[in-house]
Amino acid sequence: MKAFVLIEPGKVGWYDAPEPTVTPYGAILRPIAVTPCSSDVHTVYGGGSRKAPNLVLGHECVAEVLETGELVCDFKAGDLVVVPAITPDWRACGIQEGNFKHATAPFSGHQLGRTAPGVFAEKFLIPDADTTLAKIPEGISLEQALMCVDVVTTGFTGAEFADIKIGDTVVVLGIGPIGLMAIEGARHLGAARILAVGSRPICVKLAKEYGATEVLSYKDGNVTEQVMERTDGLGADSVIICGGGDEVFAQAVDMARYGIGTISNVNYYGGTGNLPFPKFSGGRGMAGKTIRTELAKGGRVRMERLLKMVRYGRINPEKLVTHHLYGLEQIETALQLMKEKPEDLIKVMVRIDWK
Repeated sequence: MKAFVLIEPGKVGWYDAPEPTVTPYGAILRPIAVTPCSSDVHTVYGGGSRKAPNLVLGHECVAEVLETGELVCDFKAGDLVVVPAITPDWRACGIQEGNFKHATAPFSGHQLGRTAPGVFAEKFLIPDADTTLAKIPEGISLEQALMCVDVVTTGFTGAEFADIKIGDTVVVLGIGPIGLMAIEGARHLGAARILAVGSRPICVKLAKEYGATEVLSYKDGNVTEQVMERTDGLGADSVIICGGGDEVFAQAVDMARYGIGTISNVNYYGGTGNLPFPKFSGGRGMAGKTIRTELAKGGRVRMERLLKMVRYGRINPEKLVTHHLYGLEQIETALQLMKEKPEDLIKVMVRIDWK
């Protein structure tokens, strides 16, 4: 079976992987549309935890069901489904404790392309179809469905954990695809003022379309100072971190309001070591600022809810897809595009038509 794999850190390629075997609760699927993620770029080129040899990459996918296990109730061969990037084991005991993303081990909810074979292959296995997959309602495009599996849910997760209230002022640090959906999420949750931080023209344009009231740029000076000036020295009610290097964590603490400010992080920080924590704006440990560090929400119900947001015209995530490629073999090109990030790129979709 043809699969796009991580051969070793910094090196990818095509590999003849073993075909998956269906499990009682599981389903075998084949990808119809996929997109590489910045997380795939981090996995290949950014280090991190050790991965299995020839690990099949990929965790953003719309797929067709080929076969289901004997205990699967709600899906059958031929169904077109979204496959969420985050696939917790919903039968784990930790789920009953509310630990949906780390129930059995750190990041156990993030399996595809990390601890289990991903979706960049001719076929792949989802071990628990009924709790993971979601059927795509009629009228929803592949682009819309594909963006829901990771980008929308991650951006919305950042907004949801930012404790946004009606009329709040929110800062979104980073306006790549995740940040753009965090802006959309903050708008839906009632933010009155959304200050987006970024400078790429294509993202600035979309940030305004999705609900940013102002766009700030690092090129115009210290971002914290810009935020504090625009908020009369108070800072933001909520700060959502969606991109940037280690320094953005301290910036988020700097610009969050004392006593009630919330910092919601869905950003990935590569390497090891520590993130800087500013003593002064952190109130020397007593600023009353809440910090949340969150993995995206996943699972069937989450996907069904996001697809309803698309179906009824509440969100338009298809605008994020700026590039289209065709054929399984184009996944490698798509990954390189995500690594190089040309000025006109936000997300690239690879469409796979099986003969």
